[in-house]
Amino acid sequence: MSIPGQAAADALVSRLGISIDPDLLVLALTHRSFAYEAGGLPTNERMEFLGDSVLGIVVTDKLYRSHPDFPEGELAKMRAASVSQKALSVVARELGLGACILLGKGEKATGGADKDSILCDGLEAIFGAIYLTHGMEGATGAILRMMGPTLDAAATSGVALDWKTSLQEASAERGFGSPVYEVVGSGPDHERSFVATVLIAGEARGSGSGTAKKHAEQDAAAAAYASIIAADSSPAADAPDAPNAAHPRASTVAHTTPLSE
Repeated sequence: MSIPGQAAADALVSRLGISIDPDLLVLALTHRSFAYEAGGLPTNERMEFLGDSVLGIVVTDKLYRSHPDFPEGELAKMRAASVSQKALSVVARELGLGACILLGKGEKATGGADKDSILCDGLEAIFGAIYLTHGMEGATGAILRMMGPTLDAAATSGVALDWKTSLQEASAERGFGSPVYEVVGSGPDHERSFVATVLIAGEARGSGSGTAKKHAEQDAAAAAYASIIAADSSPAADAPDAPNAAHPRASTVAHTTPLSE
């Protein structure tokens, strides 16, 4: 099956270094905005779901074998960094994936081909298509070729590997308990956005936004972590009831999630 931008898609497969079933490739490249404008075609979201899981096991296995002396907490941070939206979007840009993704007119007009969220989701869908075409062995080899530099860098990235884990540790050390994330979603199904607020000991300490709930929560966790660290060095740090006005609590809550999600 041919698609708009077929030459770009062929070049993408060449850069991937592994063949993909043509029909699976089309599906992996079909963003929901294109499917919506075309009258309800299948989207790449199921393929993305599959690819996300395949990527997770490949990265986890590689980190486990490469760092036998690292504790579980450090491995978890390294994995989170390696499969983050930021990391995957970098790989997607290197592959030229944005030029191949099928986007609706509105999404294309607003620069969708270079949005981190779309690139990340598209790359995970590609991983799913590779897995369905070649099985786990073929997918493992392809993913490790593409993600090798990212995995190497993860070992030295420090606290920013996973803001949610770092925030939980910092909160526990100070006796605040586990952070709670409140997430509000808005927009139509094909163009959802989320705003997250993180509460620590019942107080809003950070907020963030993104096109996926988990990305909004990571942004909120980063802001809250910075807030806690800044409070440690503030003269007001000795006053446990001092208000924090930097991040007001959202007035409307559509969803509350624990840290473990």
